[in-house]
Amino acid sequence: MSLIPSFFGGRRSNVFDPFSLDVWDPFKDFQFPSSLTSSDNSAFVNTRVDWRETPEAHVFKADLPGLKKEEVKVEIEDNSVLQISGERNVEKEDKNDTWHRVERSSGKFMRRFRLPENAKMDEVKAAMENGVLTVTVPKAEVKKPDVKPIQITG
Repeated sequence: MSLIPSFFGGRRSNVFDPFSLDVWDPFKDFQFPSSLTSSDNSAFVNTRVDWRETPEAHVFKADLPGLKKEEVKVEIEDNSVLQISGERNVEKEDKNDTWHRVERSSGKFMRRFRLPENAKMDEVKAAMENGVLTVTVPKAEVKKPDVKPIQITG
């Protein structure tokens, strides 16, 4: 008999592993569209991107562990939207293997960012190193308006 109360269903595969608890899912009987529950979305949700603005450029860094640069696409759409996309393939299963936990996501991912007007779209650079994609979008220099003083007479 378990020392843990049974309000979560009471089924545990291992009493000493707090993550093996079969938690009650209040949404398990709801019918969701397949687009919301497909495994393709899991990679999309887990793609983390940082956007930093420096005086010279907008810098995007995306964590894409295990992907090669050939598996990632960086595109500019409508001359104002940066799109980072790709696909992480599912690992091949061997019938003799026993899986205890599957936490790494697979499938397609896509992130889109509307860039400000001062971005130089024709000078975008991207580099991939150690599973981190860095996209640099240079900024156009903001031209200060010419101010001409007017002499006041009278």
